Amino acid sequence: MADSGPSAVEARRLSKDFDGHRALRGVDLRVLEGESLAIFGPNGSGKTTLIKILATLVRPTSGSVSVAGFSLPQDALDVRRRIGVVTHQNYLYDELTCYENLTFYGRMYRVQGLPDRIRAVIAQVGLEARLNDRVRTLSNGMQRRLAIARAVLHNPSVLLLDEPEVGLDEQAVNLLEDLLSRLNDGRRTVIMTTHNLERGLRMSDRVAVLVNGRIAYQETRAALDMARLRGIYAQLAGARV
Repeated sequence: MADSGPSAVEARRLSKDFDGHRALRGVDLRVLEGESLAIFGPNGSGKTTLIKILATLVRPTSGSVSVAGFSLPQDALDVRRRIGVVTHQNYLYDELTCYENLTFYGRMYRVQGLPDRIRAVIAQVGLEARLNDRVRTLSNGMQRRLAIARAVLHNPSVLLLDEPEVGLDEQAVNLLEDLLSRLNDGRRTVIMTTHNLERGLRMSDRVAVLVNGRIAYQETRAALDMARLRGIYAQLAGARV
């Protein structure tokens, strides 16, 4: 993807401190509209903190950040209307059915034609047969797919995924990857953190490596192969991969 074009996400000198610990240290990041970015990094590198800031869940300590053309934290409400978020928490109500959960979130986002939209996203994630089942009866993989349906229900322009494969078995991960590939249609901007280098490279237009709260490396997928990425990651993160 070209380096020029409108930005969907832009951070400049972004830092975040927690009780004297600096989780992010002057992050500079620009993601274009329609681009897919995979962010790699060891535990504690700041990946989740970065996603939480972009998702309006955490305020930055310093620096500037904009999402979908709006500045944070002052325009947080406008940003929330334009993002979908999938984290380790599914943000689903166990005692409600899949349909009831999506109805709740759809009304909150004032989704037009909500019943039809619910059926469309449920079909996308392959849960039509479980639409009227309570969430607590679903497997972890099914709950993660429902969380993605929740995240895209209002057709957000930016999708934020924080290690969406965590806690899933290999079959569920493969289903999840297929689903995310279909959602990544070149119109929606996708930022995903993951520990899986191969999957992240396969699913992205560009990759970044976050180490000790800083972006240590960025490159397009076209300029990388798996062997080179593994070598660069091992060198930067000090990890065997």
